[in-house]
Amino acid sequence: MSNATTPFSINNNTKGKEMMKVAAATDQNCHQTVGSKDPQKEIEAMTVQELRATLRKLGLPVKGLKQELISALQLHMDSNLQGESSGAETKETTSSTLSESVTIKRKIRNKEESTEDDCNSSEAYGEKRVKQSTEKKLKAKVSSKAILSEQHKSLTKAGKQKSRLKEEEASLTISSKVLKTDEIISSSVQSEPWTVLAHKKPEKDWKAYNPKTMRPPPLPEGTKSVKIMTWNVNGLRALLKLESFSALQLAQRENFDVLCLQETKIQVKDVEEVKKALSDGYDHSFWSCSVSKLGYSGTAIISRIKPLSVRYGTGHSGSDHDIEGRIVTTEFDSFYLISTYVPNSGDGLKRLSYRIEEWDRTLSKYIKELEKTKPVVLTGDLNCAHEEIDIYNPAGNKRSAGFTIEERQSFRENFLDKGLVDTFRKQHPGVLGYTYWGYRHGTRKTNKGWRLDYFLVSESISANVHDSYILPDINGSDHCPIGLILKL
Repeated sequence: MSNATTPFSINNNTKGKEMMKVAAATDQNCHQTVGSKDPQKEIEAMTVQELRATLRKLGLPVKGLKQELISALQLHMDSNLQGESSGAETKETTSSTLSESVTIKRKIRNKEESTEDDCNSSEAYGEKRVKQSTEKKLKAKVSSKAILSEQHKSLTKAGKQKSRLKEEEASLTISSKVLKTDEIISSSVQSEPWTVLAHKKPEKDWKAYNPKTMRPPPLPEGTKSVKIMTWNVNGLRALLKLESFSALQLAQRENFDVLCLQETKIQVKDVEEVKKALSDGYDHSFWSCSVSKLGYSGTAIISRIKPLSVRYGTGHSGSDHDIEGRIVTTEFDSFYLISTYVPNSGDGLKRLSYRIEEWDRTLSKYIKELEKTKPVVLTGDLNCAHEEIDIYNPAGNKRSAGFTIEERQSFRENFLDKGLVDTFRKQHPGVLGYTYWGYRHGTRKTNKGWRLDYFLVSESISANVHDSYILPDINGSDHCPIGLILKL
């Protein structure tokens, strides 16, 4: 075999002699047993550990059975001695080959005739570890040709070592990149917790809502449409004081036409001052404030489009529906828009009866009256997680305000069964998207929320909904804004 086919050969006499010194130095125990000065026999007498130590110092592969290690070391010696002279090369190669053949045959015969001595016991132990076999001894019933074949395989393996190292380097590089990707994903989950499917008992096909991937492309240029947003701000004055919030920035980012607000908690005397803090271009704003309890409830509609008419409440003068500032209605060319803040059933469900027997029924009748002339878009905090997919822990909230059987049944009977369409659920039937996370336990960080905010539309215009979406990245309240793009 030429040097060109032996990738790990070292064409250097000094190193060849050094190898022999190392072999002799590391082979004292077995060498004394054999008592021979023949280099071939010295190598034969070396233990597996000594062979590996010698090969490792020479930069050669150290894997394999003892015979493979011996062959690799013998062939390495041969390739080193070839560089002395052309005449000596032929002689040494022939001598080495003959010696190798004699050694191999003697080795086979010895293995067949006797049990292994102390040095070979070490070899058998190594072979047993590598093979993990139930055999206690290796039966050497192979021919010289098979042994030579094994030698060739050993050299082939050695020759592939460099390419394997390169592959390992490439693999490490790829692994590093994958690790960095995993870190990015982990960081993304921490900064975008809504992308986690957080639910106590999720069904197999449910997915977490991600506005970056689940929103449709924009409508073609020139398509006539309106973009409406709604947000329970849980105190507008406090929100406007936050450095992180700017109504102008929100308008520039979303470019909405109409913004509906709930739970503004402002009084009538505060309206003009609050208007100044809102962005330019939205010149039409309509505010309904609670007069029964100051700094409570409150709704509003802020629009760049001038409405045809505006209504406050449901027309039931003096009732709780209209004195808590819970409804504002604006009329546009092709639909009515209602911004509403549905009463919470309260601690201990004190207002549950009022909620389902009076409020829901009254609002439903009011909507049906409006629908006689135009379709309706009902939006706001409806204070009901209608289905189990709409709440993180349905089993633990059976008697919690907003998820009682009575509220969910009333929601269905008074709104959905009366022809209103839940636009988000229609667009995303198996998608989990929350709009409310309680402050008490920091549930927003783990996406353990509720879907309480909706866009319900008359069935006659439900096909015109281009997108019904949630913006969970907007902070400043325990609710986040939601949006609707409606083709006109």
